[in-house]
Amino acid sequence: MPFSGLRGFRDYPPPEAGARSEIRRRMRAAARRAGFVELEGPCVESFELYQTKSGEGIAAETWLFRDKGDRPVALVPETTPSLARIFVDRAKSEPLPVKWFTISKIWRYEEPQAGRTREFLQFNLDILGVPGVEAEADLLATAALFLDEVGAHGLCAFRLNDRRVAEGIGRLYGAQDIARYFRAVDRYRRIPPAEFEGEILQAGLSEDAARELSSLFVQAGSGVALREAEPYFQELERRGVGVDAQAGIESLRRLFALLDRAGLSDRVLYDPTVVRGLAYYTSTVFEAFARSGDGRALFGGGRYDHLIELFEGPPTAAAGLAIGDQTLEILLKGAGRWPEGEPPLDTYVVVNESSRIPDAIEIVQELRRAGQSADCDLLGRSMSKQFREAARRRARRALILGLKEYGPGVVVERDLTTGAQREVPRSSVARPA
Repeated sequence: MPFSGLRGFRDYPPPEAGARSEIRRRMRAAARRAGFVELEGPCVESFELYQTKSGEGIAAETWLFRDKGDRPVALVPETTPSLARIFVDRAKSEPLPVKWFTISKIWRYEEPQAGRTREFLQFNLDILGVPGVEAEADLLATAALFLDEVGAHGLCAFRLNDRRVAEGIGRLYGAQDIARYFRAVDRYRRIPPAEFEGEILQAGLSEDAARELSSLFVQAGSGVALREAEPYFQELERRGVGVDAQAGIESLRRLFALLDRAGLSDRVLYDPTVVRGLAYYTSTVFEAFARSGDGRALFGGGRYDHLIELFEGPPTAAAGLAIGDQTLEILLKGAGRWPEGEPPLDTYVVVNESSRIPDAIEIVQELRRAGQSADCDLLGRSMSKQFREAARRRARRALILGLKEYGPGVVVERDLTTGAQREVPRSSVARPA
């Protein structure tokens, strides 16, 4: 009986592996252009690290086991705790602000479904040491750059909120159990309206207030454009949404102004239903979503100003976001923008008979040392099959050895796009394609 992969895990044979590698390359390039530097953490951490941030509930979706020293350890289910641990260790010597990015494998024991596997790749951006919304503006601008670079331009937008505003709205409508209220609002787009109203009733809202709040969220639709957000904020202020919520509104105003200056006003919306499920977010929260389809979140993030202190570090302002590879892949493939795979070869060396394979290998090595990608046939196949292989590898040119109509010391260079060919001296083949 042949072996098969584990449920919730995927294989990525060529050309998929090459396409994913290209996405990672673009991720890194965009992050570095924005001034972020790469951080790499381990794939196994002490389970206590995740309990510190998320409490006991994290065990349900963590690949938890005991090592040979009988210590509880876990495959990394998220990178933020590792980042916090590393920062705390370096806090006294690390100049602020810190701008780190990570590209890491993540493991979560969840029910597999479209866009969700038990092992996936996650791209994180984090800024530490910036207390103002300039951090969120930089994060979202970098995320926009990243999405454009991987081919998602025009396919998605950002929904923004502030948890202080969200709490103010909840209390305005009578919520007593804010944690339960947040859990209900976080599920607003994923559950039927009747179920949502039932959940906010349990948070302390009256039936009339629940219906009114539901109507408010329906009016907000998929989010409120920047030019329309100000009347929305003014109405909340008029109704006495509370001091903390007022601070959240002012924060959103400043953030929206910065995003407008950054040229992102066409892809940013205010959405009162965005609260993010994790309790450690302290103010700004945001999500990216596909403009068409089911509107699923492509990534999420926000400000978490108290997290570093949880890990016994100094008070440190912090904000970040995380992008998973599975939903991004679905988005790009659905739009026909997924990369083809490995980059094309610069050169494929073709021989007229197998006795010339050593000559081809010699030229291939010269080309590689000169910085070009090059390959040749190793099986002694016919010239027609070698050209088919060159086409499959999307080679830009072929160097043909051993054609009898050409003299010694000469190879034939063929442009595999146009079909044009010419003689070139053997001594000059290791040049830019």
